[in-house]
Parts: sequence; C-alpha cells; structure tokens
Amino acid sequence: MAEPLALEDSRRRSLRAKLLSPELGLLGQGFRFALAGGLVSLVYVLTTILLADVAGVPFQVALPLGYAIGLATHFTLQRVFVWVHHEEFALPVHHQVGRYLLVAAVQYGLTAASTSFFPGLLGVSTELVYLATVAILVSANFFVFRYGIFHAKGSA
Repeated sequence: MAEPLALEDSRRRSLRAKLLSPELGLLGQGFRFALAGGLVSLVYVLTTILLADVAGVPFQVALPLGYAIGLATHFTLQRVFVWVHHEEFALPVHHQVGRYLLVAAVQYGLTAASTSFFPGLLGVSTELVYLATVAILVSANFFVFRYGIFHAKGSA
C-alpha cells in the first residue's frame, strides 16, 4: 500500500520540478505568470471580502488592505515562482520592489485615466474599457517584469 503512495508523491514532486524548471523558458514563465495572477486575484478578492464581511472592517478600509496584501503576494510570487532561473537576479530585491511599485502606480494611473477618458470618446461602457485596459496592461507587465525587474544577471 505504501508503494503506490510513494509513487504518487514522486510524480507530484516531478510535476512540481518541471513546473519550476527554468528550462521551460517563455512558455513556463507564461504559465506560471497566469497561475500566479489567478491566485493573487483570489487573495485580493477573498481578503477584501473577509475583512469587510467577516471581520466587520468598513469596505473602504478593507479594499486598500486587500489590495496591499494582493500586491505583496503578487511581488513575492513573481520573485520566487514565476521568474525562476539558474542565475542570480540582476537587481537586488530593494531595486525590484522600487521598480515593481512604480509599475503598479503607472498601471493604476493608466487604468484610472483610460476608464475616465475613453468611454465617452468611444461611446462604449466603462467596463469594456476597463477590461481592455487590464488585458493590455497584463500583457505589457509580463514583458516589463521579464526584462526590467525579475531578469537574471546578464540577460537584460
């Protein structure tokens, strides 16, 4: 009975090792990026809802707390899960944090500006502009993170 469990555990470790392997290159990074993004979305939404509905924190306080916890989770996953490679990072962690927060601020500003400006100009809903903006920014973030924040030494 112990042998099938050991085999299953070995398969899980093998799948985990393959998922975290730098040899998967761009495809592996893209998969991990999407997986991390989904997990962070859950952390952000659940933290905000639990703080507001379970802990009784006013929603306007729960929202930025959930956002901050989501950002911290996102940065951590980007650093230790998404952008794995054999070499050291080119930037020290404090420089990564600075660049990451700058990207987050720019992303927030672009989202606020696009959802304020484009719905009236284009005659479409704010939600449609928001979804298009998110799609563009997520795609851009993949490359900004890959080449500007979490890159290995000698790769930028």
